[in-house]
Amino acid sequence: MKKNLVLFVLFILPIVAYLFFASGVNGFIKLPVLTPNVPEFNHWKTIDGKEIQLDSKITILGFPGENVELRKGNFFNLNQKIFKKYAEFKDFQIVILVPFGSEEQVKVMTTKLATLNNRSNWYFVMASNDEIQLFYNQMKLQEKVNTTIGTTNVFIIDKERNVRGRKGHVDKDDDEYREGYNTSLVSELHNELNDDVKIVLAEYRLALKKNSANRKKYGL
Repeated sequence: MKKNLVLFVLFILPIVAYLFFASGVNGFIKLPVLTPNVPEFNHWKTIDGKEIQLDSKITILGFPGENVELRKGNFFNLNQKIFKKYAEFKDFQIVILVPFGSEEQVKVMTTKLATLNNRSNWYFVMASNDEIQLFYNQMKLQEKVNTTIGTTNVFIIDKERNVRGRKGHVDKDDDEYREGYNTSLVSELHNELNDDVKIVLAEYRLALKKNSANRKKYGL
């Protein structure tokens, strides 16, 4: 009981307080679904042969293109502002889809990231350019990307493989739409992406807490 109270104070309460006091940053209590039920990965694997799936994971998904080395600053930003905060959550992962042919660059990048922290749920997943492009197209985003070149944006995929983001009224004079988060901008990662990851994590934890309470209520 004491442990649950501590977790509530440390994790849930700040989110509730943020949502109450935020004005114009994110007016959503539940982060909207932009694209429902994107495909599962087609047996794609990391460079060391581990098969990665989206199901039952909260995923930050990136498409850096063929020049992985060019994105090293973006990965560092993502590591410092997002990954280090959520790496201990077993249902959280960062997945970077990289075209075949970039294996040596990926090896160098994973070595660099390993010097910063435990990257046990940060994955570089290899697939062909055509496979990555098809997957990106099936996400049905407004931003059109040639995945050979890639994008500095990353995207939130929830446990049901829905693309999550911001869509709707933030205040009476403004509509907000956000599908991606620019890893070149530290402020955007620190504010928008961090806030939205908190909201998605809180959704699942509140749902789990409610489900546990119902099971206890009915003696299940």
